[in-house]
Parts: sequence; structure tokens; C-alpha cells
Amino acid sequence: MALDRPHGLNSLGFAKPPADTRVVVAMSGGVDSSVVAAQLAEEGYDVVGVTLQLYDHGAALAKKGACCAGRDIHDARRVAEEMGFPHYVLDYENTFREAVIDEFADSYLAGATPVPCIRCNERVKFKDLLATAKDLDADCMATGHYIQRTMGPERAELHRAADMNRDQSYFLFSTTQEQLEFLRFPLGHLPSKAETRALAAKYGLPVADKPDSQDICFVPNGDYASVIEKLRPGAADPGEIVDMEGTVLGEHRGVIHYTIGQRRGLGIGGLSDPLYVVRLDPDARQVVVGPKEALAKRTVPVREINWLGDAPFTSRPEWEVEVRIRSTRPPAPAVIRPISETEAEVELATPEQGVSPGQACVFYDPDSTRVFGGGWIHKGVSTDPA
Repeated sequence: MALDRPHGLNSLGFAKPPADTRVVVAMSGGVDSSVVAAQLAEEGYDVVGVTLQLYDHGAALAKKGACCAGRDIHDARRVAEEMGFPHYVLDYENTFREAVIDEFADSYLAGATPVPCIRCNERVKFKDLLATAKDLDADCMATGHYIQRTMGPERAELHRAADMNRDQSYFLFSTTQEQLEFLRFPLGHLPSKAETRALAAKYGLPVADKPDSQDICFVPNGDYASVIEKLRPGAADPGEIVDMEGTVLGEHRGVIHYTIGQRRGLGIGGLSDPLYVVRLDPDARQVVVGPKEALAKRTVPVREINWLGDAPFTSRPEWEVEVRIRSTRPPAPAVIRPISETEAEVELATPEQGVSPGQACVFYDPDSTRVFGGGWIHKGVSTDPA
């Protein structure tokens, strides 16, 4: 781990030999966390591997492209055996369903577009698993996420990964300061995924060529609607597609099949200009469509804010930052105006399209790679393209 560190500290930041430093590694069974565990074990740390069983892996065994399935548990165990450190599998199915899956279904039914991977990090991996690591007398917990933790003049800071194409800061914005003090991200400084796979090959890991997970782990093939329909029978009831004035243009096959900004698959023909989903009204079972310009949003209400700046969030009337409102979009200039310690109004310098309740709004320092936290976009997003 070629990281700058004060003299006398080991690579994880502790003033003692690696052999006296216990680190719990959250192992998903993929190449990233496997490399972290193998590297730390080779450096002589007291490594303990932990894998969470998050859902019925019997049903998931036949499914590739998701994390924490039965095959992934097997792969994590093999890595631990080959590298010679203990490995435990913890059954978190009930916790995961209550903290992540149920909210995912309910959010979709409410017309939002949730990001369950963030909730999993927030409510399971960095909460219950982190508590388990402390119960195991670990000095810290390491993960395979592509993000950087550095020591600033005030405290530990969260920074974007060196490889911006792999950066996972959008999914880790809710990491609290207390959690950040305990967490380590050994891969965040690597310039590309190629280096991770090279390390896996160097250590002879059986997962060196394993493909990256693509889907949400409990959503086979990205088919959200079928999962939600199983969890909430009747969720796919049909209803009306209406324009912004309420004129009925057609019928939809269930609000859960649609997302803000969607253009294709509406089944509305014969119109001169394309229409996009601009709003979902689950109570009226309506999908509201309009022109592309109706998607432009400048003001974004955000709540459940996790602030990682050095000064208190409410110590200023506004913060000039960059924000990312979708994982696939680059950060863009904005102003945050705090309402309370956990609520704010975000004004985008340039209106963006497809801003959806349920997505995250992540805050970045415009002058560095530092992540200042973020919050959740909620209903009430206003249209102000001017």
C-alpha cells in the first residue's frame, strides 16, 4: 500500500506492528475485497474476513453478476483459506430485508427512484458489520471500495478515488465521521482496476478474473418491477398516462415500471414531439408526461444530510460546492443553503434533467477531491429552468 503516512505508523495508520493490528475485511467474494484481504494478510496484519449473507442465496446461486450470493460466499471462503486467515459468514437476511429491501419497494411504490446500495452501506455494512468488527476487537475495518480516506489537519477526510472511472463516493456519501475514523479503503489510491486485477494475479487468488457485479444484488437482471410485485402484490396495477394538464393520453402497466426522465416504452404514438416521464403519482396511479424542458430542475430539496465538512453545516448561510445528483453524472457547481443540520435547499448553477426523489445528492469540494457528504432528494423538486 504505497500511501504517504507519518513516520512510525503502519500502512493502516497505527503506531504498532501489523501483527499487532487486527483488521476486519468486509469480503463480498469479488476481486476488490479479496485483494484487500490478501494484501493486508501478506503485510502481516491480523486479518479476519467477514462475509454477509444478505438474502436467500439458494435462489441467487443461479444468478451471476450480483454480490453476496452463494457463489460469492464460497469464493470469499476460498480466498481466506488460501491466504491463511479466519473467515466468518454472518446471516443478515432479516436485517437486510427490513433496512434495505422493504424501503426499496416502498420507495418505488411512492414514485421515487431509490438507491439501495447506499442504504446497504449506511444501514448494514457500515453499521451492523462495523459494530461486529468492534466486537471482534478490531482496530479498523477495511473494504474494497474505490474511495480514499486521508488524514487532514482536523480529522479523517473522505476523498474521491484516484481512478475517477471507478470512484464510488456517490454510494458512500452517508459514511459518518465516526465511521470514517474506523474505516480503511486500501484500493482508493490505485490508478485503475487493472492494478487491482494484477494484484489478484500476483497473490494467486481464484477470483482474479471474476467479472464485476453489475446488478443490485437482490434484483435479478435489473428487473425491479418483478421484484417489487412479489414484495408488494398489486403494485403493478395499470392506470392512466396523462400530460401536464391532466389530459389522458394512454394507459400504463403500473407506475413501478416507469422512472423520471424515461422516454422509451411509453406506448404513446402519433405525437410530433417526444414526451418524457416528468412525474409519478402513485396515489392516482398516473404517469405524468411532458416535453424534455419540463425535466429541467434548478432547485433541489435535500434531507437526511450527512455533513463531513470541518465547520458545522449550519455555520454558514450557504456553501458553494459541486454536487452530483446521479451516479452517472459528473459533479456540477451548486449552492447549498442549510435549513437545519439535516435539511437544505440545493440550487444548481445549471438546471439538470431527470432529478428524481429517492436519488442522492452528493457534495464535493470544488477545489479538491474531498467529499463533503450529501443527502437524499425528496419530493417537492421545483422546476425553474430560467
